[in-house]
Amino acid sequence: WALHLENVTVSLSGQYECTFATYPYGTKAAKIQLAVKAEEERHHLKKAWLNQTLEIPCLENATSENLSTYPLKWLVGENGRKEELVTKEPSCPAVYRNSSVLYRQRALLGLNNALKVFPTKITDDGRVFSCHVLYHPERVQKSSTTVRIFGK
Repeated sequence: WALHLENVTVSLSGQYECTFATYPYGTKAAKIQLAVKAEEERHHLKKAWLNQTLEIPCLENATSENLSTYPLKWLVGENGRKEELVTKEPSCPAVYRNSSVLYRQRALLGLNNALKVFPTKITDDGRVFSCHVLYHPERVQKSSTTVRIFGK
């Protein structure tokens, strides 16, 4: 006997109880506490050479089919400030945000929604690139990658 929940939202968090009658032992009950998280985030570190192409996957374990049906966006951050680089809606071309002077001509959306930065610059060192996938209005999956740039 199992409870199956579909379209899970944060509002379904709480305590659930299963009660059933047995013969000859009487009523049996079990309780479980369900906590639904609104966001999941993974952190990565990526090393790259100066003046090369940096490619950062959106979500390491997701296939392109999984991501193609959901809105996603790439952001870049430093010192707690985040700037949007590109957004992608299902079945639409990517929209590049020109507010980032540093990444205007260098950041592109690649295969499987990976972010490509070319050429890498010393100013990219320590930056955090994050991909946000909106699976549901209450469920966002995030992957953040801190970049380290090395010179030869």
